[in-house]
Amino acid sequence: MSKGLVKCVSWFLVVGMFALGIVPRVDAGLSPSEIIVFSQADRTSHLQNIQKILETKMVGKRLQQLGLSQDDILMRLSRLDDKQIHSIALKLDEIRVGGNGFEVLVVILLIGILVGVWFYVSGKRIIIQSK
Repeated sequence: MSKGLVKCVSWFLVVGMFALGIVPRVDAGLSPSEIIVFSQADRTSHLQNIQKILETKMVGKRLQQLGLSQDDILMRLSRLDDKQIHSIALKLDEIRVGGNGFEVLVVILLIGILVGVWFYVSGKRIIIQSK
């Protein structure tokens, strides 16, 4: 294979990876066409989920650093309406500590494939010899 073709393919891959890297992540969903009414059971379960998160050490420590005591937090939670509590509970469900690692796995696989293609196209070989 000629050097010009290898150079062209490599630049194409660089530009392609750059273009994929700058595309923003977009999540789409359906929006309700009517008002959703939350029951008292929904409010209670959402408040319990929020309380579980607030009771973790890391969150409690950060809230104390921000100057909020447990009484302040409970007072603010009691002032929220059902829609706000539901919104907070949904956002807390979406949070994953450390992520799931799928993106890292995909990037590592892509890098491995690109390196393999590069060595194949350039005709280079990796030879591992034991001493």
